[in-house]
Amino acid sequence: MNPVDTDVVVIGAGVAGLVAARECARKGLRVTVLDAAETPGGFVATHTVDGIRLDSGAESFATRGGEKGKPGPVASLIADLGLGEAIVTPNPRGAWVQLPDGAAPLPKLSLLGIPGAPLADDVRRILGWKGSLRAQLDRYMPLLRVRPETDLGGIVRRRMGQAVLDRLVTPIVGGVHSASPTVIDVHAVAPGLTKAMTNQGSLSGAVLALLEERGSKVAAGSAVAGIDGGMFRLVEALVADCEKFGVVFRMSTPVQSTEPVPSGGRWVTTAVVADESVQITSRAVIVATSFRTGLALLSGGVGLDTGAPESWPEPASVELATLIVDDSRLDAAPRGTGVLVATGVPGIQAKALTHATAKWNWLAEAAGPGRHVLRLSYDRDVVAQSPTRAQALADAGALLGLTLEESSVRGFDVTRWNDSLAFATVGHRARVEAVRAQVDAVPGLLVVGAWMAGTGLAATIAQSRPAASDFAFELRTGAAPA
Repeated sequence: MNPVDTDVVVIGAGVAGLVAARECARKGLRVTVLDAAETPGGFVATHTVDGIRLDSGAESFATRGGEKGKPGPVASLIADLGLGEAIVTPNPRGAWVQLPDGAAPLPKLSLLGIPGAPLADDVRRILGWKGSLRAQLDRYMPLLRVRPETDLGGIVRRRMGQAVLDRLVTPIVGGVHSASPTVIDVHAVAPGLTKAMTNQGSLSGAVLALLEERGSKVAAGSAVAGIDGGMFRLVEALVADCEKFGVVFRMSTPVQSTEPVPSGGRWVTTAVVADESVQITSRAVIVATSFRTGLALLSGGVGLDTGAPESWPEPASVELATLIVDDSRLDAAPRGTGVLVATGVPGIQAKALTHATAKWNWLAEAAGPGRHVLRLSYDRDVVAQSPTRAQALADAGALLGLTLEESSVRGFDVTRWNDSLAFATVGHRARVEAVRAQVDAVPGLLVVGAWMAGTGLAATIAQSRPAASDFAFELRTGAAPA
């Protein structure tokens, strides 16, 4: 066999790519990471506003995924990287929802807005007696048969009524997944929910059972954790660990193609370095890119049938507007840790607001007395233009129930994330599995990332870490792991 430049080429330096590179390097393989971006990390990134270093992308991770009493995949990785003591939980104030007729705290016993106790006071405050009584009917409606639909919206509407869907579930699903619940696959966003419905005999009973199973009977929006100092510390630790084991990073290096050499046991990856094409040979390739780039690489040089481009829906693109303001009235956290926005709220373009200094104690201490960090999320496919400082300030004030003065603003920045959210739509899992089956049949090829695994760091790491570990074992030993 001809010599190769490296054992593994990893295309993409987001968290999935970094995790995969680390797993391979720790097993003694030579690894080169290529990415068109200037810095690694993907959607876990950082920026400095008014002298405070902040997360400019993901600022927390879901704590689900581990066995009961054990840490989930993200917390486990963070601990392995030596940052376990830096894991922090948000303040338990919980999040609110902004409705056309006012704002209210989200129900504590809920999952994606689906109430576990429809007659509870915090549910009735949002739905009214009529809506809560309709939702309570779920407890008495028989589960006659397993219905074929898997969209979350259809299940919620049928079991609990339109008010629950419009006033609770839609704002949360729209804020988290940038999509309507009517196109969201329940199995992707709420694993185990339909099985729990069968066991419990109702949707509300299923919610309570899952909350009990996860040990997360906490305020809405609190089933997450973060890192003291910012989630970007995870990326810094991953990069440092990779470099310790000899991983070579080539940033600002877009990849044009990758393909196996027929009967050669090698791969050739063509990338652009300083405006010139270079070829890197390797024993294996890990594709850890965004989905459009990944599909192009797989259907191009690899020759897989990934389906017509139009058969894959466009992922959401969002813009995050960060405001830092001086206003002691915000010390009281008037809307908890943040606000999700229902459809039809006049005058507000943002789809969500995070009161970051109310959510994280470490950030409040870094900001100092009276100084607050507000993050507003905008659906780029909905708003006509990037949010201006004036628009962000107006939206923040409306969502917090205050009039925020321009003179209070100490810092402002906007970051845009294209293709930032993985798909959770009905039919996506089938498309992914069709691609995965073909990938598994190609020696020396692995595909990881959010579009394969699902939304969020928990899903991404839960997929990429064991997959890369097994992949590296096979490359190292030439045998499948036991």
